[in-house]
Amino acid sequence: MPELPEVETVRRGLQPAMEGAKIVKAEARRKDLRFPFQKDFVARLEGQTVTGLGRRAKYLMADLTSGDVLLMHLGMSGSFRVQNDDGNTTPGQFHHPRSETRTHDHVVFHMSSGAAIVFNDPRRFGYMKVIARNALEDEPLLNGLGPEPLGNEFDAAMLARSCANKKTSLKAALLDQRVVAGLGNIYVCEALYRAHLSPRRLAAKLATKKAEPTDHARHLVNSIHSVLNQAIKAGGSSISDHRQTSGELGYFQHSFQVYDREGEKCQTAGCSGIVRRFTQNGRSTFWCPKCQK
Repeated sequence: MPELPEVETVRRGLQPAMEGAKIVKAEARRKDLRFPFQKDFVARLEGQTVTGLGRRAKYLMADLTSGDVLLMHLGMSGSFRVQNDDGNTTPGQFHHPRSETRTHDHVVFHMSSGAAIVFNDPRRFGYMKVIARNALEDEPLLNGLGPEPLGNEFDAAMLARSCANKKTSLKAALLDQRVVAGLGNIYVCEALYRAHLSPRRLAAKLATKKAEPTDHARHLVNSIHSVLNQAIKAGGSSISDHRQTSGELGYFQHSFQVYDREGEKCQTAGCSGIVRRFTQNGRSTFWCPKCQK
């Protein structure tokens, strides 16, 4: 499933085509994706101008002049492409040809700019919903989310407070969207490696007895910031379905230091450890047992 860097990459690709443009026509070519479309889904979109395109955790959020917000989630295999008047997209350096099969083009937004925004989702795990802006705080999909890891409020003190009384592993805590929003398996593995912290470490050890942040908490927050910013700059990681809106591959997977590198030598200078994999909370965890303590 796409994580925060992949979703942010998609947002940046859609922004020039969507912001400031009107949705002249909206097409929902089936009754549902992961969830059924609202009966007034199309009606609440057509004729509305997109005033801003943001992101919350792994959700894309398009603000509309009506006061509504279009909430979009990519699911497991969802992707957007921007189609121009001539029917072509503009490939970039890391272009990967998309399938010519359009049977999975389930939603299309025809914009006043002449571009068409096409959502393709073979597995249909993605979803879209129109929500009134003043009702977002009560929206079940959003109201349990923690802080944005790249937001100003997320720092070592906040992470320490969130983990102070947790009896779970550090990795499990970071994957909990109520603790921090948008992180997934790949970037948690990478951040823990950069911070030299074991994924098995007790999450509560990030805080002192007074719930103040330890040095480990500070190092971890810096590592989270570093790996996410680097991944966004690289266009995300393309290890399965992720493509940018132009069809480009993300290429952060070439910078993985532990993820999917089982059996390889640890890249930490002076460390003779070997990257290992084990199953943790149903997910594969990659780490160096020698330098991650």
